[in-house]
Parts: sequence; C-alpha cells; structure tokens
Amino acid sequence: MAGDHSTSHIIQSLVANLIIAVAKGVAAVFTRSGAMLAETLHSLADCGNQLLLLLGVRLSRRPPDEKHPLGYGRSLYFWSFMVALLLFTGGGVFSLYEGLHKLGHPEAVENPWLGVAILGFSLVIEGWATISNITEMNRRRGELPFFQYLRESKDSDLVVVFGENSAAVLGLALALVALGLASVTGDPRWDAIGTLAIGVVLIGVAVFLAIEVKSLLVGEAADPAITRAVEALAVEDPKVTRVLRLITVQQGPGEVLVAMKLGFLSGMTFEEVSATINGFETRLRARCPEVKWSFVEPDVPRD
Repeated sequence: MAGDHSTSHIIQSLVANLIIAVAKGVAAVFTRSGAMLAETLHSLADCGNQLLLLLGVRLSRRPPDEKHPLGYGRSLYFWSFMVALLLFTGGGVFSLYEGLHKLGHPEAVENPWLGVAILGFSLVIEGWATISNITEMNRRRGELPFFQYLRESKDSDLVVVFGENSAAVLGLALALVALGLASVTGDPRWDAIGTLAIGVVLIGVAVFLAIEVKSLLVGEAADPAITRAVEALAVEDPKVTRVLRLITVQQGPGEVLVAMKLGFLSGMTFEEVSATINGFETRLRARCPEVKWSFVEPDVPRD
C-alpha cells in the first residue's frame, strides 16, 4: 500500500538531470549532433518535470477545507499527468521533428569522441539515479511483483520518475550507438535515425505514464488489500453479518476514501449499531492507516 511519500527520489533525479543536461548541451554544441541535441532537451524537460512533481507533492499535502473537503491529494495526479504530456511534446515530438529534419538535411557529426565521452558519463549518472529509483520502488512494493506494482501503484510520482529515468537510460544508449555509427561510417543519417529512435522511446513512455496517471486522476479504486481488510474485520466482528457493498477510492498519496454498507444483527438498538460502527472504523484505520475517510451505512440484509 502507499505509505511513505518522501521526495528524496525526485530531488535526486533533478540533480542528476541538471548535471547531465549541462554536459549534453556542451557536447551538442561541439558535435552538432541531432541525437545529442534531442538528449539535451530531454534532460532539460526532465528537470522541469521533476520541479512539477515537487510542486504536486507540496500541493497534495494541503489539509482539507470547505472547498475541498476531501483534501488536495489528487493534485499530485494532475501534475503527474502534466509531466507525461510535457514528456510527449517537449521530448518525444521534438525528437521526431529533429530526426526527420536531420534525415532530410544531413549534417556531419563533429568531435564524436567528445559526444561519446559525455554520453558515457551521462549514462553512469542516469543509471545511478535509475537504480536508486528501483531500490525505492522495491521498498514500497513489498511482495508485489515489480511490473504488477508499476501497473497498480498509487505512487504516481515514483512511477513517473522511474519512467523518465528508464527512458533516459535507453535514450542515452541509442544516442551512443547512433553517434558511434555516424562516426565509424561517416554517414550522418545514423545520427538522425538515433534521434528518431529516441523520440519513439519518449513518446512510448509518455503514453504509458499518461494512461496510468489518468486512471488515478479520474478516480481509481484503492489497493485491494483495503477491501480484504474490511472483509476480514467483518468476519471478526460478531455483530456484523456481512459486507453488502464496498467502495474504495484513492484520493491521493496515502489517502483513501471508503464507503460501505454493512449488515448487522437484527434487534440491535441505535446505540449498539453506532458503537459497533465506531469500533469497526477504529480497527480499520489501525489496520489501514491510509484510510482517511470512512462512511458506513447500516442495513439488515434480506436473504
């Protein structure tokens, strides 16, 4: 379940991308490589994206008020979706444009050794950031398989950063291959092909992230573990006969709304039902601290 929402992984990636963007920019100027320019803009876009994620985390932590009685948790999902859009347009679409331009108007790659050296340096830094990101994901996912966690995780910030870092590592590898081939063969079209490949990777990652975050933004069910916890508590409580209806909604990082209809024993007084509901909610929050709001409707089930 979503729990600890530290921003250290975002800041770590921001620092890494800032260093890499400067190094790539220098290489792009001296090599005149389209792939290098695409990678420079990709890293700059990533820096802006991580600033947006930090903004989203900060806004999502605002307490509920009259206008937003369920809080601002979904702010992070909105800004995560914006990051996916910027990755699509600022990184992917521009890379495709640059690649097509270079393919139609090839330019010789200059000082390829400098580009290879800086790409290698960037790959080491980006690889380090990606490994740290994976380590944080492994800590949060528990026993859930890694790729299943990617699809089901409510930690949109962590998934977005992982998507960016993974795309960056793959993009750097493609840029290295493209620059190397352009240098060895003397054919600058390889550089253009590498730029196009980077664009395809960025667009693919952006589409994946947009689909995943859109589900959370619209209103996605919470972790199934919360449903199992409610059902287990109902079995443990002798005054609750069954769970008639249960709805869970992920409202933000570590913030879940639960609404349910519970069946109670016949003949219970109003005071007994109220006390049973209060105890049930207390035990649910103790077992699932992310449940911030719970609404229980009592009913006598009809068979």
